[in-house]
Amino acid sequence: MFDLRQPIPAYLLSKQNIIRLILLTAAFALVFINVYAPFGVDVWFNVSRWTLLLYSSIIILTGVLVVVISRIIMYHSSKRHNIRLWQYLVWVLAEVFFMGLFYTLYQKLILSDLRFFPDLLVISIQNTALVLLLPYSVLWLYFSWAENKQKLLRLSDTAPGEPPRSMLHFTDERGVLRFSVKPENVLYLEAADNYVYVHYTDNNRMQRLLLRNNLKRLTDDLSDSTLVRCHRSFMVNSEKVKLIKREKEGLSIEMDAPQALNLPVSTTFIDAFMRKFAHLP
Repeated sequence: MFDLRQPIPAYLLSKQNIIRLILLTAAFALVFINVYAPFGVDVWFNVSRWTLLLYSSIIILTGVLVVVISRIIMYHSSKRHNIRLWQYLVWVLAEVFFMGLFYTLYQKLILSDLRFFPDLLVISIQNTALVLLLPYSVLWLYFSWAENKQKLLRLSDTAPGEPPRSMLHFTDERGVLRFSVKPENVLYLEAADNYVYVHYTDNNRMQRLLLRNNLKRLTDDLSDSTLVRCHRSFMVNSEKVKLIKREKEGLSIEMDAPQALNLPVSTTFIDAFMRKFAHLP
């Protein structure tokens, strides 16, 4: 399931990755404009190839200022509220539009291009989409891979002489280990058709991983852990339960999470759920 309302991954908002994105985008744009020659760049100036490279570099780097300004605004905005996935996609489209608008104005005002402004804008947006979306997509995949690699290293890292840290191991429906998470970071599991979302915290942000399995099998696999089934669709970390309250609809629980999180307890699982708490210190 692909939820556009979920917050974007934290790695897209780190200063280091933002700098990487800007630098790679500028480098890719420079190569793109000299190899593919969009915007009529090959007829801008009657100069040598190296001089053209210098001129196009200045133009490209000026255009990339749109991305620089945009990412600075995004970084500071993320400090005040979560940026959802759909908001990020709209943001990227806005970057494409404004960068395309910049190149269109450059062609009309500086190069005196005689073509109609709307036609130039459409062409510029198409070329700008290639300049931005290709490195953006590659970097998103790379950042995701690097983040998952670091998580695995942190999970497996132990000091010399220290006993291995207790981890919650999550396997798929075939019994293949897919990932492991520290118990204190796991919030709850959520059923999603033939999949399960594992919700956890990372740097005080809620994240989730998708696992092809079902809650019934995971309930058996994790019976010795702090996770307990509370609903047909949910399994919670009992050590992360902050409040249990009775309402007209039945029991509900409030989780100790970075943002407000309330989950139901169905009558089917009340007994097992309360027995789990009876064994807690």
